[in-house]
Amino acid sequence: MIEHPFLLVGIGGFFGAIARFSFSNWMKKSYPSSFPIATLLINLIGAFLLGYIVGLDKTWQLLLGTGFMGAFTTFSTFKLETIQLYADKKWKILTIYLGISYTFGILLAFLGMKLGDIL
Repeated sequence: MIEHPFLLVGIGGFFGAIARFSFSNWMKKSYPSSFPIATLLINLIGAFLLGYIVGLDKTWQLLLGTGFMGAFTTFSTFKLETIQLYADKKWKILTIYLGISYTFGILLAFLGMKLGDIL
């Protein structure tokens, strides 16, 4: 029985938010571009890891899945960047961003789940 699920989610979220902030800033400094590469990579990594985490016990799901991955990945930033690309009429970048995000996000989540089953 999990006595303090909010604590597990909070601890995971704390570290997930720091990891996302650090990774995003590092990517933006290292690879400046009009393509939202930082958010794309964060969400693809997150999709794979969340797929893997699904197979873990409830305690780990709360800490790593709901907490860490919930703060690490970012649906709202993904949507905002999509709208900005649309508003700026950057059709090629927008199409690539959406295609990679959805196609590979689903594929990586599936692969994470399958890896979790094997291990």
